[in-house]
Amino acid sequence: MKFVLIFGPQAVGKMTVGQELSKVTDLKLLHNHMTIELLQPFFGFSSEMWRLSTLFREEIFKAVAKSDLYGMVFTFVWAFNQEEDWREVEKVCNIFESEGGEVYFVELEANLEVRLKRNVTPNRLEHKPSKRNIQKSEENVKEFMERFRMNSLEGEIDRKNYMRIDNSNLSPAEVAQMIKSKFQL
Repeated sequence: MKFVLIFGPQAVGKMTVGQELSKVTDLKLLHNHMTIELLQPFFGFSSEMWRLSTLFREEIFKAVAKSDLYGMVFTFVWAFNQEEDWREVEKVCNIFESEGGEVYFVELEANLEVRLKRNVTPNRLEHKPSKRNIQKSEENVKEFMERFRMNSLEGEIDRKNYMRIDNSNLSPAEVAQMIKSKFQL
């Protein structure tokens, strides 16, 4: 079982890279907005929405980890200055590792200008209805940048299967091929 965690700031390209990676491997994609978009119409961006989203994801992870699937990709905005995010990542990794799975970390980074352009791409807006209010979404990207550290510091991630990619000038397909090649997926 392979578990690929793709993380980085908002609109860096996590979902599109995950989509491409799932095309060139047997990995299934669960991008973080799949649960968010299901629950947001009922609960808004409330604590109840986040509680249920976490619960749904955890149950999906447990089921996949015990299945005979080749593996999965999950995308996540990891706030490195938030202890609860560190605990959540560790919990998810433990679900897969306790079942003998291999965990791979892929960190994406791009500057704000690139991310704001990606924030309005048709693919993003198609799969993330909550991002369709462009002004609000752009404000959210900027606000998160001020409140949270969404990329790791040098040496902060101590995992054997880890790669960091500045995908500012790379297509999602190119990044997916880099990941596939590095981790032999």
